[in-house]
Amino acid sequence: MKKFKHEAQLLKKAIQIGEVYALQRGFAKFPPGISEKDKVEALYMLLAEDKRITPLPKDKQSGPEMRHKLVIWLANQLPKDHELLEN
Repeated sequence: MKKFKHEAQLLKKAIQIGEVYALQRGFAKFPPGISEKDKVEALYMLLAEDKRITPLPKDKQSGPEMRHKLVIWLANQLPKDHELLEN
């Protein structure tokens, strides 16, 4: 599993962009107070369903693995010289 120096910031940005993507797909906005864990799980499922990310095997679908998938999804969309991708 590739590690990112700024993984926490990448995850935060991935959730923000994922929420916009979900809204564009016609889903309701996340209600106030929803946990980051639930957001990650919902966005992971949506992106996997839309074939935007490669789904994890059922036995590997844990919180850390889903978070990492969202980080990889965002990292692949950012320019190679983006400040959050510095090692």
